[in-house]
Formats: sequence, structure tokens, C-alpha cells
Amino acid sequence: MAKNNGSGAGKVFLGFVLGLVTVAAVGFGYLRFGALPVAVADKAFPLEKQIVSLPLHGRIDREKKDAPFGTSEDVFEGGAKVYKAQCASCHGVPGKDVAFAKQMYPSAPQLWKKHPRGGVVGVSDDEVGETYWRVANGIRLTGMPAYSKVLSDTEMWQVSQLLKNADKELPQPVVDILAK
Repeated sequence: MAKNNGSGAGKVFLGFVLGLVTVAAVGFGYLRFGALPVAVADKAFPLEKQIVSLPLHGRIDREKKDAPFGTSEDVFEGGAKVYKAQCASCHGVPGKDVAFAKQMYPSAPQLWKKHPRGGVVGVSDDEVGETYWRVANGIRLTGMPAYSKVLSDTEMWQVSQLLKNADKELPQPVVDILAK
């Protein structure tokens, strides 16, 4: 009768550890020496947008807040001033898109333009708290910066309220600020 001293379990464990080390080494080698899509013009990873959007939407849903004030002409004017100074260079203004925005990856959405499907203007279909979260926190790997250390809370809410209403007719002073 053969004696079993447990070496079979040790071999299985050793094989498992070596397998993990091999996978890690191959993964590191691919990341270090592979032709990963890191340039804006490169084709995206399979399911890249879906993989990134799941945790983003989950976090926004958990952390978004309600606006501390409603809309008014003053709110829209303040939002338009902030938008013109901080946002328009990437996201455009009514009637004028930014050409280089399409050369970003992902491209910077033109927030005064109707979507190709559905006719929604910019982010007007999002809750104002969702837009505020994006303005305050930014979005990694998109070029969208976090403004929480740049703008006041009131300014971030004003621009978020303005963008929520981008599909509606705005007061003439607001239109004038955006057109300058």
C-alpha cells in the first residue's frame, strides 16, 4: 500500500500559485510592452464605455444632492457667466460647437446641441444633482476636471441649473452672456 504524505495537495497549491504568477506576469508584460489603445485616435477597448459607465452612474446615484435653490433669471445669469468662463471652451455655446471637442476621447459633448436620437439638448434630461456631481467631481479619463476647488458651491449649482434648462427658452440677458 502506498503511503500518502499530502504531497498531492501541495502540488495542486504550487500549481495554483504558479498559474497566478504566470497570469500576472503575462498581464504586466502586455500592459508594459503591448499596443494598448492610449492615444485619442485609438479604437476603444471592447466594452470600455459600458465598464466605465457602470461605476460612474452608481456613484452619482449614491452621492447626488438636491439643488439648494430653484431657478430664476439671476440663477441663469450667474450660471451663464460661469459656463462662459469655465465650460464653453470645450462644450460650446448655443449655435456654436467647439471643433476640437470631437478630437477628445471621449469627445466633449456639446451641451447646447440636440442629441442625434431623442432630441434632448445636452444634459437637460439629467437631474440637476447629477450634473452638479459631474461639475464638482469631474470624470476620470475624460478630460472633465473637478471644479469643487475652483468654483463655489453656488456657482456649481447655478451652472448645473442652467444646463438642466438648456432645452428651454432662456431670458435674453442669459442668451446675451452666452453669445459674447
